Amino acid sequence: MLPDGVAAGALHYGERIERIDAEEPVAEGPAVEARLAPVRRGERALILPGFIDAHVHGGGGGDTMDGADGVRTLARFHLQHGTTTLLPTTITNPWPQVLRALDGVRAVMERPEPAGQGPLPSIPGAHLEGPFISPHRLGAQPPMTLAPTAERIDAVLGTAALRVVTMAPEVEGALEAAATLARAGIRVSIGHTNAGYDEAHAMVEAVRSEGGTVGFTHLFNAMTGLGSRAPGTVGAALSEPDAYAELILDLHHVHAASFRAVAAAKAGRLLLVTDAIRACGLPEGETELGGQRVLVRGGAARLPGGSLAGSVLTLDVALRNAVASGLSVPRASGLASSVAARYLGLDDRGVLAPGMRADLVVLDGDLAVRSVVVGGRGAER
Repeated sequence: MLPDGVAAGALHYGERIERIDAEEPVAEGPAVEARLAPVRRGERALILPGFIDAHVHGGGGGDTMDGADGVRTLARFHLQHGTTTLLPTTITNPWPQVLRALDGVRAVMERPEPAGQGPLPSIPGAHLEGPFISPHRLGAQPPMTLAPTAERIDAVLGTAALRVVTMAPEVEGALEAAATLARAGIRVSIGHTNAGYDEAHAMVEAVRSEGGTVGFTHLFNAMTGLGSRAPGTVGAALSEPDAYAELILDLHHVHAASFRAVAAAKAGRLLLVTDAIRACGLPEGETELGGQRVLVRGGAARLPGGSLAGSVLTLDVALRNAVASGLSVPRASGLASSVAARYLGLDDRGVLAPGMRADLVVLDGDLAVRSVVVGGRGAER
Protein backbone atom coordinates (compact mmCIF):
# COMPACT_ATOMS: atom_id res chain seq x y z
CA MET A 1 0.00 0.00 0.00
CA LEU A 2 1.60 3.24 -1.22
CA PRO A 3 0.95 6.78 0.10
CA ASP A 4 -1.49 7.40 -2.77
CA GLY A 5 -3.38 4.12 -2.48
CA VAL A 6 -3.16 0.39 -3.13
CA ALA A 7 -1.16 -0.92 -6.09
CA ALA A 8 0.04 -4.31 -7.27
CA GLY A 9 3.80 -4.65 -7.59
CA ALA A 10 7.06 -5.53 -5.86
CA LEU A 11 8.99 -3.79 -3.09
CA HIS A 12 12.80 -4.05 -2.92
CA TYR A 13 14.61 -3.26 0.30
CA GLY A 14 17.73 -3.52 2.39
CA GLU A 15 17.82 -1.61 5.65
CA ARG A 16 15.75 0.98 3.76
CA ILE A 17 13.29 0.72 0.92
CA GLU A 18 15.32 0.80 -2.28
CA ARG A 19 12.76 0.62 -5.05
CA ILE A 20 9.06 0.01 -5.58
CA ASP A 21 7.91 -1.46 -8.89
CA ALA A 22 4.20 -0.77 -8.90
CA GLU A 23 1.26 -0.12 -11.12
CA GLU A 24 -0.46 3.24 -10.77
CA PRO A 25 -1.97 3.43 -7.27
CA VAL A 26 -5.73 3.50 -6.89
CA ALA A 27 -7.12 6.45 -4.94
CA GLU A 28 -9.03 5.69 -1.76
CA GLY A 29 -12.63 4.67 -2.34
CA PRO A 30 -14.61 1.80 -3.84
CA ALA A 31 -11.88 1.07 -6.37
CA VAL A 32 -9.47 0.35 -3.52
CA GLU A 33 -11.81 -2.27 -2.17
CA ALA A 34 -12.08 -3.83 -5.64
CA ARG A 35 -8.30 -3.91 -5.95
CA LEU A 36 -8.07 -5.55 -2.54
CA ALA A 37 -10.47 -8.33 -3.52
CA PRO A 38 -7.66 -10.60 -4.80
CA VAL A 39 -5.86 -10.06 -1.49
CA ARG A 40 -8.91 -11.22 0.40
CA ARG A 41 -9.02 -14.36 -1.72
CA GLY A 42 -5.47 -15.01 -0.61
CA GLU A 43 -3.92 -14.63 -4.07
CA ARG A 44 -1.36 -12.03 -2.98
CA ALA A 45 -0.08 -10.40 0.18
CA LEU A 46 -0.81 -6.85 1.27
CA ILE A 47 2.26 -4.90 2.41
CA LEU A 48 1.67 -2.00 4.83
CA PRO A 49 4.07 0.28 6.70
CA GLY A 50 4.99 -1.20 10.06
CA PHE A 51 2.68 -0.17 12.88
CA ILE A 52 3.72 2.53 15.36
CA ASP A 53 2.41 2.35 18.95
CA ALA A 54 2.87 5.56 20.94
CA HIS A 55 1.30 4.18 24.13
CA VAL A 56 2.04 0.62 25.29
CA HIS A 57 2.72 -0.49 28.86
CA GLY A 58 3.39 -4.17 28.30
CA GLY A 59 2.72 -7.43 26.55
CA GLY A 60 3.78 -11.06 26.49
CA GLY A 61 4.37 -10.96 30.26
CA GLY A 62 6.69 -7.94 30.17
CA ASP A 63 6.05 -4.42 31.46
CA THR A 64 7.91 -1.11 31.12
CA MET A 65 8.08 -0.84 34.91
CA ASP A 66 10.13 -4.08 35.00
CA GLY A 67 13.14 -2.30 33.52
CA ALA A 68 15.17 -3.17 30.43
CA ASP A 69 14.26 -6.87 30.39
CA GLY A 70 10.56 -6.04 30.59
CA VAL A 71 10.87 -3.53 27.77
CA ARG A 72 12.58 -6.10 25.54
CA THR A 73 9.92 -8.69 26.37
CA LEU A 74 6.99 -6.44 25.51
CA ALA A 75 8.73 -5.13 22.40
CA ARG A 76 9.44 -8.62 21.09
CA PHE A 77 5.81 -9.61 21.66
CA HIS A 78 4.32 -6.62 19.85
CA LEU A 79 6.72 -7.04 16.94
CA GLN A 80 4.99 -10.33 16.18
CA HIS A 81 1.78 -8.35 15.70
CA GLY A 82 3.25 -5.89 13.22
CA THR A 83 4.47 -3.11 15.54
CA THR A 84 7.88 -1.97 14.32
CA THR A 85 8.15 1.21 16.42
CA LEU A 86 6.85 1.71 19.96
CA LEU A 87 7.10 3.92 23.02
CA PRO A 88 7.33 1.87 26.25
CA THR A 89 4.93 3.60 28.62
CA THR A 90 5.23 4.07 32.37
CA ILE A 91 2.51 4.20 35.00
CA THR A 92 2.22 6.29 38.16
CA ASN A 93 4.37 4.69 40.86
CA PRO A 94 6.70 5.94 43.60
CA TRP A 95 8.96 8.54 42.00
CA PRO A 96 12.22 6.55 42.23
CA GLN A 97 10.53 3.63 40.42
CA VAL A 98 9.35 5.91 37.63
CA LEU A 99 12.89 7.20 37.12
CA ARG A 100 14.28 3.66 37.15
CA ALA A 101 11.75 2.65 34.51
CA LEU A 102 12.86 5.53 32.28
CA ASP A 103 16.48 4.47 32.82
CA GLY A 104 15.47 0.98 31.69
CA VAL A 105 13.95 2.34 28.49
CA ARG A 106 17.12 4.32 27.83
CA ALA A 107 19.21 1.19 28.32
CA VAL A 108 17.23 -0.60 25.61
CA MET A 109 17.46 2.43 23.32
CA GLU A 110 21.24 2.26 23.65
CA ARG A 111 21.53 -1.55 23.42
CA PRO A 112 18.30 -2.92 21.96
CA GLU A 113 19.37 -6.44 21.01
CA PRO A 114 21.40 -8.75 23.24
CA ALA A 115 23.44 -11.21 21.20
CA GLY A 116 21.43 -13.89 19.45
CA GLN A 117 17.97 -12.59 20.32
CA GLY A 118 16.96 -11.11 16.95
CA PRO A 119 15.58 -7.69 16.03
CA LEU A 120 13.29 -5.59 18.17
CA PRO A 121 11.02 -2.72 17.22
CA SER A 122 12.63 0.69 17.08
CA ILE A 123 12.27 2.53 20.40
CA PRO A 124 12.68 6.29 19.88
CA GLY A 125 11.81 7.07 23.50
CA ALA A 126 9.39 6.53 26.36
CA HIS A 127 5.88 7.76 27.05
CA LEU A 128 5.67 9.05 30.63
CA GLU A 129 2.05 8.52 31.68
CA GLY A 130 1.83 9.81 35.23
CA PRO A 131 2.56 10.99 37.83
CA PHE A 132 1.70 14.52 36.56
CA ILE A 133 -2.04 13.79 36.33
CA SER A 134 -5.24 14.54 38.21
CA PRO A 135 -6.00 12.49 41.33
CA HIS A 136 -9.65 12.83 40.29
CA ARG A 137 -9.20 11.11 36.89
CA LEU A 138 -6.84 8.28 37.71
CA GLY A 139 -8.51 5.63 35.58
CA ALA A 140 -6.27 2.65 36.38
CA GLN A 141 -3.34 4.77 37.58
CA PRO A 142 -2.29 4.21 41.21
CA PRO A 143 -3.02 7.15 43.56
CA MET A 144 0.57 8.44 43.66
CA THR A 145 0.25 11.64 41.63
CA LEU A 146 2.84 14.42 41.89
CA ALA A 147 3.10 18.02 40.74
CA PRO A 148 5.44 18.62 37.76
CA THR A 149 7.93 20.80 39.62
CA ALA A 150 10.96 22.19 37.83
CA GLU A 151 13.15 19.71 39.71
CA ARG A 152 11.07 16.73 38.60
CA ILE A 153 10.91 17.90 35.00
CA ASP A 154 14.70 18.27 35.01
CA ALA A 155 14.98 14.75 36.41
CA VAL A 156 12.88 13.12 33.70
CA LEU A 157 14.61 15.13 30.97
CA GLY A 158 17.91 13.99 32.47
CA THR A 159 17.09 10.37 31.68
CA ALA A 160 17.32 11.23 27.94
CA ALA A 161 14.50 8.75 27.36
CA LEU A 162 11.41 10.91 26.89
CA ARG A 163 9.36 11.30 23.72
CA VAL A 164 5.85 11.94 25.13
CA VAL A 165 4.59 13.09 28.54
CA THR A 166 0.94 12.83 29.59
CA MET A 167 -0.12 15.71 31.84
CA ALA A 168 -3.29 17.18 33.33
CA PRO A 169 -3.55 20.94 32.63
CA GLU A 170 -5.12 21.74 36.00
CA VAL A 171 -2.28 20.30 38.08
CA GLU A 172 -0.19 22.97 39.79
CA GLY A 173 2.75 23.99 37.62
CA ALA A 174 1.50 22.10 34.57
CA LEU A 175 1.56 24.99 32.10
CA GLU A 176 5.13 25.94 32.99
CA ALA A 177 6.18 22.29 32.80
CA ALA A 178 4.47 21.87 29.43
CA ALA A 179 6.36 24.84 28.03
CA THR A 180 9.67 23.44 29.30
CA LEU A 181 8.96 20.04 27.77
CA ALA A 182 7.91 21.61 24.46
CA ARG A 183 11.17 23.58 24.28
CA ALA A 184 13.02 20.28 24.77
CA GLY A 185 11.17 18.71 21.83
CA ILE A 186 8.98 16.46 23.99
CA ARG A 187 5.37 15.87 22.90
CA VAL A 188 2.92 17.00 25.60
CA SER A 189 -0.24 14.90 25.73
CA ILE A 190 -3.29 16.05 27.71
CA GLY A 191 -4.89 13.25 29.66
CA HIS A 192 -6.06 11.81 32.98
CA THR A 193 -7.60 15.20 33.57
CA ASN A 194 -10.65 16.83 35.09
CA ALA A 195 -9.99 19.99 33.10
CA GLY A 196 -12.67 21.89 31.26
CA TYR A 197 -12.23 23.27 27.78
CA ASP A 198 -10.55 26.51 28.86
CA GLU A 199 -7.88 24.76 30.93
CA ALA A 200 -7.15 22.26 28.15
CA HIS A 201 -6.97 25.05 25.58
CA ALA A 202 -4.54 26.96 27.81
CA MET A 203 -2.16 23.99 27.77
CA VAL A 204 -2.47 23.69 23.99
CA GLU A 205 -1.51 27.36 23.75
CA ALA A 206 1.40 26.93 26.18
CA VAL A 207 2.84 24.14 24.03
CA ARG A 208 2.08 25.89 20.74
CA SER A 209 3.77 29.11 21.91
CA GLU A 210 7.02 27.17 22.29
CA GLY A 211 6.74 25.58 18.85
CA GLY A 212 5.82 22.23 20.39
CA THR A 213 3.48 19.41 19.45
CA VAL A 214 0.43 18.61 21.57
CA GLY A 215 -1.65 15.45 21.78
CA PHE A 216 -4.51 13.99 23.81
CA THR A 217 -4.05 10.69 25.65
CA HIS A 218 -6.57 7.89 24.89
CA LEU A 219 -9.34 10.22 23.70
CA PHE A 220 -12.67 9.93 25.58
CA ASN A 221 -11.11 7.94 28.44
CA ALA A 222 -10.10 9.56 31.77
CA MET A 223 -11.09 13.08 30.66
CA THR A 224 -14.10 15.38 30.65
CA GLY A 225 -16.54 14.73 27.82
CA LEU A 226 -18.09 16.83 25.07
CA GLY A 227 -21.32 18.67 25.84
CA SER A 228 -23.24 21.36 24.01
CA ARG A 229 -22.39 24.06 26.55
CA ALA A 230 -19.42 22.41 28.27
CA PRO A 231 -16.99 21.26 25.55
CA GLY A 232 -14.64 19.65 28.05
CA THR A 233 -11.29 18.10 27.20
CA VAL A 234 -12.82 16.06 24.37
CA GLY A 235 -14.13 19.29 22.85
CA ALA A 236 -10.66 20.81 23.05
CA ALA A 237 -9.17 17.82 21.27
CA LEU A 238 -11.74 17.96 18.48
CA SER A 239 -11.59 21.73 18.00
CA GLU A 240 -7.80 22.16 17.91
CA PRO A 241 -6.91 21.44 14.27
CA ASP A 242 -3.18 20.88 14.84
CA ALA A 243 -3.57 18.67 17.94
CA TYR A 244 -3.14 14.91 17.71
CA ALA A 245 -5.24 12.38 19.62
CA GLU A 246 -4.70 8.76 20.60
CA LEU A 247 -7.55 6.25 20.54
CA ILE A 248 -7.78 2.70 21.96
CA LEU A 249 -9.87 0.77 19.43
CA ASP A 250 -10.49 -2.46 21.31
CA LEU A 251 -14.25 -1.67 21.22
CA HIS A 252 -14.30 -1.72 25.02
CA HIS A 253 -12.82 1.76 25.54
CA VAL A 254 -14.61 3.41 22.61
CA HIS A 255 -17.77 2.54 20.66
CA ALA A 256 -17.37 2.01 16.92
CA ALA A 257 -19.69 4.94 16.17
CA SER A 258 -17.67 7.27 18.39
CA PHE A 259 -14.56 6.09 16.58
CA ARG A 260 -16.07 6.87 13.18
CA ALA A 261 -17.08 10.33 14.37
CA VAL A 262 -13.63 11.23 15.67
CA ALA A 263 -11.91 9.68 12.64
CA ALA A 264 -13.84 12.18 10.53
CA ALA A 265 -13.29 15.10 12.89
CA LYS A 266 -9.54 14.46 13.37
CA ALA A 267 -8.63 13.26 9.88
CA GLY A 268 -4.84 13.13 9.65
CA ARG A 269 -4.41 13.69 13.39
CA LEU A 270 -5.89 10.52 14.96
CA LEU A 271 -3.58 7.64 15.86
CA LEU A 272 -4.42 4.19 17.10
CA VAL A 273 -2.65 3.01 20.26
CA THR A 274 -2.98 -0.15 22.33
CA ASP A 275 -2.46 0.94 25.97
CA ALA A 276 -1.62 -2.77 26.31
CA ILE A 277 -0.56 -4.24 29.65
CA ARG A 278 1.66 -7.22 30.50
CA ALA A 279 -1.30 -9.63 30.22
CA CYS A 280 -1.65 -8.91 26.51
CA GLY A 281 -1.05 -12.20 24.71
CA LEU A 282 -1.42 -14.31 27.84
CA PRO A 283 -4.41 -16.43 28.94
CA GLU A 284 -7.24 -14.52 30.59
CA GLY A 285 -7.28 -14.34 34.36
CA GLU A 286 -5.63 -12.35 37.12
CA THR A 287 -2.68 -10.05 36.40
CA GLU A 288 -1.36 -6.69 37.64
CA LEU A 289 -0.81 -3.12 36.50
CA GLY A 290 1.32 -0.73 38.51
CA GLY A 291 1.13 -3.07 41.48
CA GLN A 292 -2.67 -3.24 41.34
CA ARG A 293 -4.73 -6.40 40.91
CA VAL A 294 -6.32 -6.62 37.46
CA LEU A 295 -8.69 -9.22 36.03
CA VAL A 296 -8.78 -9.95 32.30
CA ARG A 297 -12.09 -11.39 31.15
CA GLY A 298 -13.94 -11.23 27.84
CA GLY A 299 -11.12 -9.36 26.16
CA ALA A 300 -11.13 -6.50 28.69
CA ALA A 301 -8.78 -5.76 31.60
CA ARG A 302 -10.41 -4.23 34.68
CA LEU A 303 -9.58 -3.25 38.24
CA PRO A 304 -11.65 -4.97 40.96
CA GLY A 305 -13.98 -1.96 40.99
CA GLY A 306 -14.72 -2.37 37.30
CA SER A 307 -12.61 0.43 35.80
CA LEU A 308 -10.82 -0.44 32.58
CA ALA A 309 -7.13 -1.03 33.25
CA GLY A 310 -5.30 -0.65 29.98
CA SER A 311 -6.04 -3.26 27.35
CA VAL A 312 -5.01 -6.57 25.87
CA LEU A 313 -5.08 -5.05 22.38
CA THR A 314 -2.47 -5.35 19.64
CA LEU A 315 -2.30 -2.97 16.69
CA ASP A 316 -3.13 -5.63 14.12
CA VAL A 317 -6.42 -6.19 15.94
CA ALA A 318 -6.97 -2.42 16.14
CA LEU A 319 -6.47 -2.21 12.36
CA ARG A 320 -9.05 -4.95 11.77
CA ASN A 321 -11.46 -3.23 14.19
CA ALA A 322 -11.06 0.02 12.26
CA VAL A 323 -11.89 -1.73 8.98
CA ALA A 324 -14.83 -3.56 10.57
CA SER A 325 -16.05 -0.18 11.88
CA GLY A 326 -16.24 1.20 8.35
CA LEU A 327 -12.83 2.57 7.39
CA SER A 328 -11.01 1.53 4.24
CA VAL A 329 -7.77 -0.37 4.64
CA PRO A 330 -5.67 2.62 3.48
CA ARG A 331 -7.28 4.94 6.03
CA ALA A 332 -6.96 2.38 8.82
CA SER A 333 -3.31 1.82 7.92
CA GLY A 334 -2.64 5.55 8.24
CA LEU A 335 -4.10 5.58 11.74
CA ALA A 336 -1.76 2.74 12.70
CA SER A 337 1.43 4.15 11.19
CA SER A 338 1.79 7.43 9.28
CA VAL A 339 -0.14 9.66 11.71
CA ALA A 340 1.90 8.42 14.67
CA ALA A 341 5.12 8.94 12.70
CA ARG A 342 4.20 12.59 12.09
CA TYR A 343 3.12 13.08 15.70
CA LEU A 344 6.39 11.70 17.03
CA GLY A 345 8.55 13.55 14.50
CA LEU A 346 9.78 10.35 12.84
CA ASP A 347 10.15 11.38 9.23
CA ASP A 348 11.92 8.19 8.13
CA ARG A 349 8.99 5.78 8.55
CA GLY A 350 5.21 5.40 8.43
CA VAL A 351 4.88 5.28 4.63
CA LEU A 352 6.18 3.03 1.86
CA ALA A 353 8.56 5.09 -0.27
CA PRO A 354 12.18 4.81 -1.43
CA GLY A 355 14.61 5.95 1.26
CA MET A 356 12.28 5.19 4.15
CA ARG A 357 13.11 2.57 6.78
CA ALA A 358 12.16 -0.91 5.64
CA ASP A 359 9.62 -1.37 8.44
CA LEU A 360 6.95 -3.56 6.89
CA VAL A 361 4.01 -5.71 7.92
CA VAL A 362 2.69 -8.27 5.47
CA LEU A 363 -0.99 -9.20 5.85
CA ASP A 364 -3.02 -12.03 4.40
CA GLY A 365 -6.51 -11.83 2.97
CA ASP A 366 -8.08 -11.65 6.44
CA LEU A 367 -5.74 -8.78 7.43
CA ALA A 368 -3.88 -11.11 9.77
CA VAL A 369 -0.12 -10.70 10.12
CA ARG A 370 1.83 -13.06 7.88
CA SER A 371 5.33 -11.63 8.41
CA VAL A 372 7.10 -8.55 9.80
CA VAL A 373 10.27 -6.72 8.72
CA VAL A 374 11.96 -4.12 10.91
CA GLY A 375 14.87 -2.11 9.55
CA GLY A 376 15.16 -4.61 6.69
CA ARG A 377 15.40 -7.63 9.00
CA GLY A 378 12.72 -10.28 9.23
CA ALA A 379 11.24 -11.04 12.62
CA GLU A 380 10.75 -14.66 13.57
CA ARG A 381 7.17 -15.70 14.20
